[in-house]
Amino acid sequence: MTDAVHVVAQPERAMSLLDPVRQRILEALAEPTSAVELATRLGVPRQRLNYHLQELLRHGLLSVVHEHERGSVRERVYQRVGGSYAISREAIGALGSRPELVPDRFSSAYQIAVASQAIADLAQLREGAAAAGQVLPTLSLEVDVRFASASARSAFAQELADAVATLVEKHHDARARGGRTFKFYVGGYPRPAAD
Repeated sequence: MTDAVHVVAQPERAMSLLDPVRQRILEALAEPTSAVELATRLGVPRQRLNYHLQELLRHGLLSVVHEHERGSVRERVYQRVGGSYAISREAIGALGSRPELVPDRFSSAYQIAVASQAIADLAQLREGAAAAGQVLPTLSLEVDVRFASASARSAFAQELADAVATLVEKHHDARARGGRTFKFYVGGYPRPAAD
């Protein structure tokens, strides 16, 4: 079974994932497929394909779903471990974006750094929850809002900030025994034009 989103946090794994040939292989492995079928579909020589499959296996980016005998040959069937992939800032070490390094909290750079922090945090928390056999409790909200003007956008931002402040005041309990602190972030940016 594959993760909906598989987060890559190690530099070597990220480098393996970014190789163009390996990306083609992973794209083709959305469903379990044998190396023979894969070589035919991609038009890649078996020896070259096997090298890339072994590297992807070594970096945990695909798995062997099952093996079976085909004549005198043992054939493996592979599948990628993620429905899609994300690269965590941890993969680029000290060069990874961090909110505390961006002075302008209203800039797009700060929003990118916060989103990068969230990916790193969620990947770590998800691993911990999986190791403990638990589900990670999360909350996501995504909505498009079309503003008539810049002043309407500013008014929305102020009302949103006020509403969040009211909710925090109502629900935050710093002294709750056994309570768990959650981190929330809200960001807004112009919706990209449709592809």
